[in-house]
Amino acid sequence: TEYSNVRVAGATGLLLWRLLDLQVGQHDQLRALSDRNRVHLRPVAPTRGLIFDRDGRLLARNEPGFSLTLVRESIPDIDATLALLTRLIDIGDEEIEQFHQQSKRQRNFEPVPLRARLSEKEIAILAANRPQLPGVEVQAKLQRDYPEGPLVAHVLGYVGRISEAEINELDRVNYLATNTIGKVGVERQYESILHGEVGYEQVETDVRGRVISVLERTDPIPGHDLNLTLDLAVQRAATEALGDWRGAVVALDVHSGALIALVSAPAFDANWFVGGISRTRYASLRDDPNLPLFNRALRGRYPPGSTVKPFLGLAGLASGAVTPATRMNDPGWYQLPNQERVYRDWKRGGHGRSVDLRQAIVESCDTYYYELAVRLGIDRIAPFLADFGFGRRTGIDLPGERAGILPSREWKRTQLGAPWYPGETVIVGIGQGYTTVTPLQLAAATAMLANGGRPVQPHVVRPTALVEWWAS
Repeated sequence: TEYSNVRVAGATGLLLWRLLDLQVGQHDQLRALSDRNRVHLRPVAPTRGLIFDRDGRLLARNEPGFSLTLVRESIPDIDATLALLTRLIDIGDEEIEQFHQQSKRQRNFEPVPLRARLSEKEIAILAANRPQLPGVEVQAKLQRDYPEGPLVAHVLGYVGRISEAEINELDRVNYLATNTIGKVGVERQYESILHGEVGYEQVETDVRGRVISVLERTDPIPGHDLNLTLDLAVQRAATEALGDWRGAVVALDVHSGALIALVSAPAFDANWFVGGISRTRYASLRDDPNLPLFNRALRGRYPPGSTVKPFLGLAGLASGAVTPATRMNDPGWYQLPNQERVYRDWKRGGHGRSVDLRQAIVESCDTYYYELAVRLGIDRIAPFLADFGFGRRTGIDLPGERAGILPSREWKRTQLGAPWYPGETVIVGIGQGYTTVTPLQLAAATAMLANGGRPVQPHVVRPTALVEWWAS
């Protein structure tokens, strides 16, 4: 019995020593391991900046909404949970595919979005089945909304889910809690200003991964608001004027280059893209023969036609090829010496035997400009039009702008491997042939013509908004 007592005393001492070691000697280490199991650092998304027109009318805002997210480390069987969710609410294959793609980019304890927007009915269904859905959360968050819909879609653009290619180019830390990014338009061009800076919460969770309490919080820095030069009333009037026609309207302040209106018709509802557009809906937009996704104002390249005639008239005056008093005969057609081809005027019978520059502009006399183009020659026309910005981008603060084409001898030799022919100079005089412009490019050139030859830089965001951002 004495030996047994010694053994019991020894075992008790060993247990007391181990208990003391765990509670005192290894306290800090075990506390840290425990905290890792129940305490997580959770990123908090910043509020995206708002966008207003020049008079303070709201164009892009953030509306409260509910999204469905999954915390993978708290879900015993992801596939079974996804299968159950698809039976409870309408979740498509595309959303599941996007979920799996984004899961690869995030850590197991970070919530991964499955559905961007939930209806009240869907929220109620998920709440009723909550015991069967560990790790499944309905999160309240602000979501982008465009109250004017198609009216300003081609200017504002839209936000959409971050793609695999985009995540590799972003500051991953600053986008930890953000699922969307500006895709086109102002939303893309000024993404760094609108987004803001991520915040953090240290949260305590239960065994199912649900948040019990917030232990510490660093608030995110909201994105900066932007005021545009766009006038919503003018934008609406231009859109209504186009009606059901396909086309574009661009209005610039001729002195500052401020964009007052930019319309491309038909347009689309930018709200469809927030949170991810379905393949069916996107296909309907992509395959629409009217091309609603195509920004005609920035990317459409068209022959300038008679809009080029004032520039040719100015070139004639500047070079001395004509004077205001120079008169030309217009029988309704024009013909180069020793050539059979006849170039017709739009007016049968012509504009008369004594057409001066003023009449040629007022009545858009083709024959006058055929002759003027030949007198100038392509080697003087091309550099003169280049001074007004023809053949290059304007540099507007919107992504995706294309340059028009300003033909010349060198351009044709480089692009087509062919010489320049005299007949091609004739039709350059009325804005035909190889010459193309975008509506924005033509508006910028016309602004320069209207203000006496001073170049303007088209822009859509008010410079004061950028100054305020830099100052902040």
